Amino acid sequence: MSARSRQPSERAQLDLFHAVPGEFAPRDAQDLMAYPFFSLAKSKRVAPIDFKAGDITIRVEAVPDHGMATIWDADILIWAASQIVNARDAGLRTSRLMATTPYEILTYVGRGVSMRDYQRLKAALDRLQSTTVATSIRQPAEGRRHRFSWINEWQERTDRDGRPIGVELILPDWFYRAVLDDALVLTIDRAYFDLTGGLERWLYRIVRKHGGRQSFGWSFDFGHLHQKSGSLSPLKHFAYDLREIVKRQPLPGYRLTIEQQPGGPDILSFVAVDPTFFTPPRPRRKSATRFGDKL
Repeated sequence: MSARSRQPSERAQLDLFHAVPGEFAPRDAQDLMAYPFFSLAKSKRVAPIDFKAGDITIRVEAVPDHGMATIWDADILIWAASQIVNARDAGLRTSRLMATTPYEILTYVGRGVSMRDYQRLKAALDRLQSTTVATSIRQPAEGRRHRFSWINEWQERTDRDGRPIGVELILPDWFYRAVLDDALVLTIDRAYFDLTGGLERWLYRIVRKHGGRQSFGWSFDFGHLHQKSGSLSPLKHFAYDLREIVKRQPLPGYRLTIEQQPGGPDILSFVAVDPTFFTPPRPRRKSATRFGDKL
């Protein structure tokens, strides 16, 4: 028997954490909010994301079969982060190996529970597993990069009779360590899941990360925002889309304004306006047939 075949699998070395249903607050990892890690388009993206700012470097790569993980796929990571933080705060032992049902993920992030929704969830898991990231963020040595996929692996779970009962997934250590660090996680508004556009979802995360609850808010020039988005859209089109978002004011808890500087770049400013900051939990979706338990 070869040395490779004798090595235990990653799954065998991890304790299994069973996700706990509940309406606890959504949590997001600050690194994922601040930098371009996901495609903002609903169409398949294969072109990589390359980002550099100071000592921070990020390269995100996709495979043609699945395309790059999208900002909607990242809802699964928000669900996972929320599960881990809630369980840890309740004194439960957490793990990178998580077991749940598709129904629990979909209802938590405000999705439907039709068979089409379950197929989309499986496609999202495939994209998260096949997308690779190489980054210098939180690396101890200059020039060193950590390479990982958003999900190391995932599989459908079955009972002793072979009937599907849910899914298991393994999170990467880079993400898991961030989620366990209170300084690297933020609570987000549950209304985030209602945002339908990729750019406005990305913008909310940037605004939440940098604007926080500060009375004076924060601001970025359009060019810097364009770079941080990783968007393939030209700056001219990106700027137009930003102005349309400002007209609609869709971001929960924040007011957006544009400052036009003579001879200089336009500036997007944002400030928290909701005194309660977060909306209360909304009722879980109800379904007569829980397809998720039968995936």
